[in-house]
Amino acid sequence: MSVTKVEVIHPRPDGGFVETPRISALTARAIRYRNAGYPVHLSGPTGCGKTTLALHVASRIGKPVVLINGDEEFNTSSLVGGQLGYRWHKVVDNYISRVYKSEESMSKVWADERLTAAVKHGFTLIYNEFTRSRPEANNVLLSVFEEGILELPRAYGNSHNYIKAHPEFSAILTSNPEEYAGVFRSQDALLDRMITIETGYYDEDTETQITCARSGASREEARKIVRLVRRLRESGFCELAPTLRSSIIIAKTTRDPDGNINGDAFKQVCVDILSPKIGKGKKGDTNPVAVIEKLLNEEGLL
Repeated sequence: MSVTKVEVIHPRPDGGFVETPRISALTARAIRYRNAGYPVHLSGPTGCGKTTLALHVASRIGKPVVLINGDEEFNTSSLVGGQLGYRWHKVVDNYISRVYKSEESMSKVWADERLTAAVKHGFTLIYNEFTRSRPEANNVLLSVFEEGILELPRAYGNSHNYIKAHPEFSAILTSNPEEYAGVFRSQDALLDRMITIETGYYDEDTETQITCARSGASREEARKIVRLVRRLRESGFCELAPTLRSSIIIAKTTRDPDGNINGDAFKQVCVDILSPKIGKGKKGDTNPVAVIEKLLNEEGLL
């Protein structure tokens, strides 16, 4: 006996979602590969919008979504399921008044996890940062992506111990570069079964529109902030590149009710948000505050 207790989500673009030509092009590529029957792998640096893009693609596909976030502690059971407990069954036969007959039995109950539910019911699987799970945990995906069959442990209780993937099943995976902390190198065999789209950071206009929509800042002020963050990202001073999130946070915390930058708070907010991204240099002589002040002056923001 098996049970399925997996929550699904139904992604819908909210009022702040921005679809620029760049995002439209990435979405079209992902849907083309999905419609051809291939899993889609969105690869890029942290903070570049991979998960948001995956949810947007899933909303266009129009099927319920099962979301998994990669974790170092995952094993195969974390993806496919396992034995949850026991089912107790008792039959009492008292058909003859003087004869009492009782029969009891106990059987283990299998509980589906998210991958099994997605494969079985034709949901869209979004496996976010799948390379944060150990490679051996993801081996179960190999037969799903190649043969359309999910192999299950013997504990599943089915005589065949496999599930044929629903025709509508599809998968979107995201990952960060291998040099990021906590990221494992994926198996070549798994990467070979997916089509990888290198997303990278968005162009300046896309980042400006997203910052404007998410923060409520005016278009002009959002562009100034985005340009500042992009310059720092490309400066060579950063140990951790500032992302689109940095632009949104700065815009949210410094704008006034009219969407304009509050000059009194702007410098301090930029220092608080951006200075932790800057390294000290090989000799420890790099001053993060001085780097930010220099960029602010060059951009005419002080």
